[in-house]
Amino acid sequence: MLPAFLASIGLPLLVKAVGQALESVDHPAARAAAGALTQVGKALGEQAIPPEQVAEANRHLERMTDLDSAETRATLAQVNSSLRAEIRSDDVYVRRWRPTFGYAVALTWTATMIAVSWAIVAEPAQAPAIIAALVNTAPIWGIALGVLGVAVVKRSQDKARQTG
Repeated sequence: MLPAFLASIGLPLLVKAVGQALESVDHPAARAAAGALTQVGKALGEQAIPPEQVAEANRHLERMTDLDSAETRATLAQVNSSLRAEIRSDDVYVRRWRPTFGYAVALTWTATMIAVSWAIVAEPAQAPAIIAALVNTAPIWGIALGVLGVAVVKRSQDKARQTG
């Protein structure tokens, strides 16, 4: 979705946005890229790059976005196919993995939040370090909760189809 939006607003705004984002990164490669993008942005603003070339770059960006969208659709179709196969399975555990996973995630998340809360109350001076450590677990929780969210939504859809 984001690439489609970026393609629709065009190359000049994309160059400016990415350049500004890279300026805040403290790395020589990021600074070099930001400088190069700033130069491209100036050239675009001064129309030193012919409009036909900008239009062609926009068309290329749109085509790349279309390809990315097609790949995403194919991936989602495969995931949905896997979920349908799971539902049709005669193996009890295959059909029960989603609830099992949900309970495991809920229990683990609850235990983590209780432990973090207790640690902050017990050692308030360590609160910044504890919160920073908790932030480092965000990618793990993002994946686990994302999988759980998909599982819950798909199960709700399954139930609606069965009763509807």
